[in-house]
Amino acid sequence: MNQLKKTFLLSFFLLSIFAKGQQLPIIPQPSEATVQKGKFVINPSTVILISDEGLKPSADFLNNYLKSFYGFTLKTAVQAKTNFIQLGIKVFIKAPDKDGYNMTVTPKNIIISGDTYAGSFYAIQSLIQLLPLQKKKALDVPCCTINDRPRFNYRGLHLDAGRHFMPVNFVKRYIDFIALNKLNTFHWHLTEDQGWRIEIKKYPKLTEVGAWRNGTIIGRYPGKGNDNTKHGGYYTQEEIKEVVKYATDRYITIIPEIELPGHSSAAIAAYPYLSCFPEESTINYFPKACTWSGDTTGKQVQQTWGVFKDVFCAGKDSTFDFLQDVLDEVIALFPSTYIHIGGDECPKDNWNRCPQCLKRMQKKGLKDAHELQSYFIQRIEKYINSKGKKIIGWDEILEGGLAPNATVMSWRGEEGGIAAARQNHDVIMSPGNPVYFEKLILI
Repeated sequence: MNQLKKTFLLSFFLLSIFAKGQQLPIIPQPSEATVQKGKFVINPSTVILISDEGLKPSADFLNNYLKSFYGFTLKTAVQAKTNFIQLGIKVFIKAPDKDGYNMTVTPKNIIISGDTYAGSFYAIQSLIQLLPLQKKKALDVPCCTINDRPRFNYRGLHLDAGRHFMPVNFVKRYIDFIALNKLNTFHWHLTEDQGWRIEIKKYPKLTEVGAWRNGTIIGRYPGKGNDNTKHGGYYTQEEIKEVVKYATDRYITIIPEIELPGHSSAAIAAYPYLSCFPEESTINYFPKACTWSGDTTGKQVQQTWGVFKDVFCAGKDSTFDFLQDVLDEVIALFPSTYIHIGGDECPKDNWNRCPQCLKRMQKKGLKDAHELQSYFIQRIEKYINSKGKKIIGWDEILEGGLAPNATVMSWRGEEGGIAAARQNHDVIMSPGNPVYFEKLILI
């Protein structure tokens, strides 16, 4: 039996038996679900009925899954008397709930009706979770009736590829788990102090230099030495397009994150002029408790975790020219309405001693560096809005005044999200405790 399927479907089952009123091993728990006597048996003679071409991706997904885990696929047809799985969509009536679905399993057939194409796809995910763990050619599905709909419009999972690069195959597998759990958003963290992971054709050094670090601390911060091993990697624009399509086929929107103005060491290593102090070596900002590997001169990609004082200079127009160029290429790759711009953990030390930042504050009538950060975020937001997009930022973008159209992603607890909501801003709640997965292993 495939270990991946066995591990995760078993975990779904164990979780589900503790959910109040839950009788089926489905995660998330459906809005309504009842179990009847009997079973439907999926076998190589079962057919999938589709009457709308838009349902074909869901049928293909089910067939790919059956082939991968059980070694057979089902034929598609437009009609059958028995032994069929019917995929339908509520085309001629107003859908009561966006992306909801109804599924009825009887001994003769399975009838699926989605409010939308995505709803039908989510029904397929529920059907997959009902399949047995054992590899065989006769798959028992318990007779049941399910009426399900999502509670939230934004249902997302984040992946930090900045600190540790993860290859395309890993990212696709991650997206499969997002789909299996009926989530609809993949938040892809692509730039960090420890690595720049997205190809930007106008600035090739971002990946030639910024995508690689000479070593990584061993163990938890501050570490017990350094592994002295070069680590890195990046996604080409063609790979980005491939992953975007892969996600779209699973009704998942990818929101890219380009960190600014902090967490920018990798970009500064590639283009030192982006720093307030290009002549200062990165080692000056490196924690003394951590062990450094390799060259200690000039700007370097960070080798440990934490918050670093060397951030994008807010006083230079060339910083904004660079970021606008980067965003132009990012926007062209991702059809998402939103671009995540980070905005978190930006120390103000360099800004408070940088002549150009101080001049900017004086010229704009900003009372402190917190207001300078607000200026920075609002300037970037205005540019992104001009491209027909909106920004999401971590809850630190509240400091100094919130950008007019920003959505706040609250990670330092719930307070930031509540404050933003009170200012009539959209909010995505993602408090570190309890929703962060600090260590993820996909078997």
